[in-house]
Amino acid sequence: MFSQTYDGDTTSRPYIDFGDLPSFLRRLPRTQRWGLLESVRGAALTVTGFGQAVGVGDRVLMQSANGPLEGEVVAFTGDRVTVMPEGRADGLAPGIRVVLAEPSSLYPSEAWLGRVINGLGQPLDGKGPLQQGTTRMQLRRAAASAFSRRLMGQRLETGLRALDTFIPICRGQRMGVFAASGVGKSTLMGMLSRFVDADVIVVGLIGERGREVREFLDVTLGEAGLARAVIIVATSDQPALTRRRAAQATLTVAEWFRNQGKQVLCLLDSVTRLAHAQREIGLAAGEPATTRSYTPSVFTELPALLERAGPGSDGQGDITGIFTVLVDGDDHDEPVADAVRGILDGHLVLDRRIGESGRWPAINILRSVSRSLPRCHSAEENELLIKARKLLGAYDGMAEMIRLGAYRSGSDPLVDRAIELQPAFDSFLGQAVDEQASSAEAFADLARILQQQ
Repeated sequence: MFSQTYDGDTTSRPYIDFGDLPSFLRRLPRTQRWGLLESVRGAALTVTGFGQAVGVGDRVLMQSANGPLEGEVVAFTGDRVTVMPEGRADGLAPGIRVVLAEPSSLYPSEAWLGRVINGLGQPLDGKGPLQQGTTRMQLRRAAASAFSRRLMGQRLETGLRALDTFIPICRGQRMGVFAASGVGKSTLMGMLSRFVDADVIVVGLIGERGREVREFLDVTLGEAGLARAVIIVATSDQPALTRRRAAQATLTVAEWFRNQGKQVLCLLDSVTRLAHAQREIGLAAGEPATTRSYTPSVFTELPALLERAGPGSDGQGDITGIFTVLVDGDDHDEPVADAVRGILDGHLVLDRRIGESGRWPAINILRSVSRSLPRCHSAEENELLIKARKLLGAYDGMAEMIRLGAYRSGSDPLVDRAIELQPAFDSFLGQAVDEQASSAEAFADLARILQQQ
């Protein structure tokens, strides 16, 4: 590489073989950008010295007395940069060096199926190293253009009678599950992960209790569900940046499988805890608190993330998204629930009163909506659905009077019929956690109920 011939003589004059230039450049030492820690105020660190070499969203690395600590740039003012650490600030001292690091990215592969990882693609399940793929996928990605995507596909077989009939989900649809705590969200997610007709399941557990993570893996999901799933976990005790990164990693892994032509079911639990994490980040960046103390960036982050799910372009698969929303105090009009309801293609409401009556899953059919209707049902199926909804609505409107004994039989033929069929509807809508039903069976059962004399 470093010799050249002049007039038949070999001299020591060097030259560069440009065919080997890429490998030569890779061996050159990289320029390292760094600044100095100036102050620590709660969850916000102020760093100086970066100049124009840093931007919002860049990752940094610093060395504290307790070991290396990563962080992310969340704001800047002039030449001062605000960094939020991904851990406790204990051990940090004024003047320590803060180095600009590589942006967060993943290299997914088929070998990730059956594995539990964190938002950086590191294994958490003790099953050894994680095989890396060849395609780099950045965590912060823009959603695909609306004009490059296909329309939603055919109806997805979920295995749940209530969903396949009353609240159908199509391939590429994004659905919200709205419920208070303890109303069966995790159980419903486990049933979907085992029953849904999809090639790959990608599950993001964001802000979950540590105990619930193991319970979800071993009991709710089970061995069969885990075999075709990738689980991304960030527990409630981890920093806000780690929780947000796990949510971004969930969509990133789902996008990689969609690019391989797979039908992907993406389950994210929960969007509310993601919003709480973004609120912490926004407050550290100096954003003003608005409705119920949520910062404006919360309502920018939510659509940016949720829009990444959906149908792919020609030659790709689809990401069917199921996103849970934890409604505080059963208030379905609180800011996060209201914002998410407007972004997604439908919402599934779990009602505590229905669960207390003994019917599981506790789906409130009348308050739930699928925006894939009526297109994804046949004309005959839509006709059955309309008749059943009329009867369920008639019973619900008079339920209080019926319970009090104030309704007189014969006052309204529709209500009389609804009262007669209500036990059969309750049995139809309830389903055991290990009971799977096809949509054809479900519609046949619904037709038999409506034909009862």
